Amino acid sequence: MGIFDSFRRKPGPLPDPPGHRGYYATHDALDYDDWASRLDRLDSALDAEEKKRTRWWQREHWTGRCKRWWALRILAAILALFIVLAAWLAITAPLSKSLEPIAAPQITLLAADGTPIARNGAITDEPVTVSALPPHVIEAFLATEDRRFYSHWGVDPRGIARAALTGTGGGSTITQQLAKFTFLTPERTLTRKAREALIAFWLEGWLTKDEILGRYLSNAYFGDNVYGLRAASLHYFYRKPENLKPNQAAMLAGLLQAPSAYAPTRHYDRAERRMRIVVQSMVDAGYLTAAEARAMKPPALDVRTRNDLPTGTYFADWALPEARALTEQGYARQTLTTTLDSRLQNIARQVTAAAPLGEAQVALVAMRRNGEVVAMIGGKDYAKSPFNRVTQAKRQPGSTFKLFVYLAALRAGWDPDDRIANTEIAEGSYRPQNARGSYSESLTLKQAFAQSSNVAAVRLLGEVGSEKVIATARDLGVTSPLAKGDPSLALGTSTMTLLELTSAYAGVAANALPVEPHAFAREERGFFENLWDGPSSLSSSTQSDMEQMLRSAINSGTGRAAMLRGPNFGKTGTTQNNRDAVFVGYAGDLVVGVWIGNDDNSPLAGAISGGGLPARIWRDFMNRALNAAPAPSQPAPREQTDPGGPIEPLDVPDLGDIPLGDGNSRLRIRDGEAILSTEIDGIPVDISIGDQGVAVDEAAIEEARRRADERRYEAIRERRDERLRELEDARN
Repeated sequence: MGIFDSFRRKPGPLPDPPGHRGYYATHDALDYDDWASRLDRLDSALDAEEKKRTRWWQREHWTGRCKRWWALRILAAILALFIVLAAWLAITAPLSKSLEPIAAPQITLLAADGTPIARNGAITDEPVTVSALPPHVIEAFLATEDRRFYSHWGVDPRGIARAALTGTGGGSTITQQLAKFTFLTPERTLTRKAREALIAFWLEGWLTKDEILGRYLSNAYFGDNVYGLRAASLHYFYRKPENLKPNQAAMLAGLLQAPSAYAPTRHYDRAERRMRIVVQSMVDAGYLTAAEARAMKPPALDVRTRNDLPTGTYFADWALPEARALTEQGYARQTLTTTLDSRLQNIARQVTAAAPLGEAQVALVAMRRNGEVVAMIGGKDYAKSPFNRVTQAKRQPGSTFKLFVYLAALRAGWDPDDRIANTEIAEGSYRPQNARGSYSESLTLKQAFAQSSNVAAVRLLGEVGSEKVIATARDLGVTSPLAKGDPSLALGTSTMTLLELTSAYAGVAANALPVEPHAFAREERGFFENLWDGPSSLSSSTQSDMEQMLRSAINSGTGRAAMLRGPNFGKTGTTQNNRDAVFVGYAGDLVVGVWIGNDDNSPLAGAISGGGLPARIWRDFMNRALNAAPAPSQPAPREQTDPGGPIEPLDVPDLGDIPLGDGNSRLRIRDGEAILSTEIDGIPVDISIGDQGVAVDEAAIEEARRRADERRYEAIRERRDERLRELEDARN
């Protein structure tokens, strides 16, 4: 368009402006609905922007949400909570755990020659199968424990109300009880109760009712250290649970409320009263008629297992954790053979019992060079004090620790004939003294070790360095804390157990670093296994030099009281003010440590030193032990059939229970009366001999006679039937 066209053209009517977003005509073509919709969207956008500026804890942040928004988020929260709960239950309450016994099953430990040592653990047996049990057995437990078991979902509000109003039955369902004793602690809190209910729902969702009931009956406690229905029925009535009579089932069901208080072996009258309550519950539940309940008599017990046997000794208490680790998890009872030598254990008991200890305690441990513990005395009397002073007491080893100082020096290049100053230490903050104030210009290492010179040991520690001494102790298996840079370390001021110290001496004897003490024989390593991953060792010259010094300590030093006829190696140890007296040494294949002291760490009466009474105990044990034929060492821990015989408390003196013959007979001394317990045709019989003469269990004798008659008649019938068959064959 040119610049003058506006003057030449006539103005015409202007066209309507085109419609576009944001501008609207004011004539009749205006769309009011679209206008309102757009304004609503604008308001929503402004509201959303305003909510973004609020915080989640402010009420304005949540107002105005639509129902669909709330529904989606509630469903998402429920789903997330379900996933979290399922994961938590899968970790804290795995279903497989309900198949495991809640108490460790019984383990019988035998000495290397088969002599029983101890029997420890719960009496358990194989789980029961609900479908194989008679109805009256299941009904007895349901009537008293959970009548609506097959109709509820793990928690029963009606049962809780009934228990609260009537006082009969329990508030917890069988499923809740299984959850409680399988997965939870017995604490009484609302939190534990809530977890119990939650796990009960979990069990109900994944297991059938019969599976829940079977696992409950297989783990419930019935008193007398008996767990599970099968073990209880055999223990109290010598019957399999599948063969229980109604009155027997009712009595067992009644025990669950208070097993120890109602155990019929000790409180039969209580068990009978409780059985009557169970029978009435069965009538109320419709399982029995009133006439059947009145006709039901209390059952007679048939207890054939004896529970008055000792459950532990010093050795057994130490060996039991290792035994548990070796056995498979399950309900079966286990019998394991240990390394304990019953003859050496008896020798150890006798020599320690004969020692003039006064009020002091004594500990002795003997092991083979490979670490097999063959004898252990943890104190004067296990019955009075089961605290094991071999494995639990941490005491100062005194001069027996000098083994590590002198061995570290030999490894660092010192020679037994090298000399070291033996003069009194007059400088520094730590100024130890020699026993009896005996000093000299200098001594060879061999002489200083034999005479147990304190000043020489402290100077040698300073020359070698505490780091190398500690490293040597660690190589020999010492794990107790050792003070780095402390000059008193050379004199054995750091505490350790006697077992730890004796094992270190075994490492020198075997030239295998370290030697690990163990209660069960282990397979010997092969050549290539030793070459690849075997224990380290000292050089032959270092071990020879160390043994030369250990031998001189006995033959010409402080340990002369321990001298044997043959080669012997050892070291004495006495702590400050004679609080501990120790002797550790080896001869032949035995490494033995002896400790004497007071439990309160007070000084020993009579100023007992390591070269005195402990050395003499060591000598007496060695003289007798080395003349005795050693018990055979098993190639590996092995399970054996439970001997069923008595337990031999080999480290408890003055036994009043003496095994006779093949182990089925015993002679017991009780209150001045001798009781001979034996078996006649499988029937236990007690014969008492006392001031009133001889008393015999007539009922047991009559039972044995009856069984003998039955066997005789059975033999006659068999012979008759066999004769008839022969005649029949002859006619044919």
